[in-house]
Amino acid sequence: MLNMKSVDTTRLSTKTKFKFRCHKDIDCFTKCCSNIQIMLTPYDIIRLKNRLKMSSGEFLNERTYTEIEEKSNYPFVFLKMNEDKDLSCPFVTQEGCSVYDDRPANCRYYPIGQASLKKKDDSINELVTEEFYFFVKEDHCHGFNEDRDWTIGEWRDDQGVDIYDEMNRGWKEILFRRNLPGKAFDEKQQKTFYMASYDIDRLRRFIFESPFLQHFDIPSERLEKIRADEIELMKFGVDYLKYVLGMEETLKVKK
Repeated sequence: MLNMKSVDTTRLSTKTKFKFRCHKDIDCFTKCCSNIQIMLTPYDIIRLKNRLKMSSGEFLNERTYTEIEEKSNYPFVFLKMNEDKDLSCPFVTQEGCSVYDDRPANCRYYPIGQASLKKKDDSINELVTEEFYFFVKEDHCHGFNEDRDWTIGEWRDDQGVDIYDEMNRGWKEILFRRNLPGKAFDEKQQKTFYMASYDIDRLRRFIFESPFLQHFDIPSERLEKIRADEIELMKFGVDYLKYVLGMEETLKVKK
């Protein structure tokens, strides 16, 4: 999680310009990979567990820990750090990140932060999601002193965050719900959220090896997609959560 003392609260857009460069010869190289909490999204977990050739259950048990948000009782998953003096990331080496191509969204964005909020669009009389950006300026990071020019849009393209934002957008919409009065999770909802968000292999078993399909009318074409494709399964998990949390009628009950 971000240390809010390091967050510049100025709201930025994709056109905002800044200077930054991270490279092996800079004196702060990989310092941003220690003493941190890296919260993982559903898509982060799929990328990492496949990179490590692990099941989702193995990855979650061996590589992560869970914290329950006090106000909402939502369970959030974090990457487990090494137990060394620096609490360093298990994937960092002297050469940099050993899972660089599959690194989490938060790592890709750094030193940019991304946030979303719901606001009413009077032109269509509906709530819409507005995404914006901010700088994360930590004392140990000297990358802002380098001479490489970027816009935030160019940085996003260079770091490959578009696919992560696209994959995580539906899940993040569910997170808006946790700020509503009376919407804190009970224990059963916690377990459902955890399975549908993070433990994709258990979600598959829940769909195909439990009475689930006796209760829900899922088109055969979609069933084949979620059986064969983890991304389709992840998206189905989001729809399932929206249904069980009463957000949208995303699933059809059998009559």
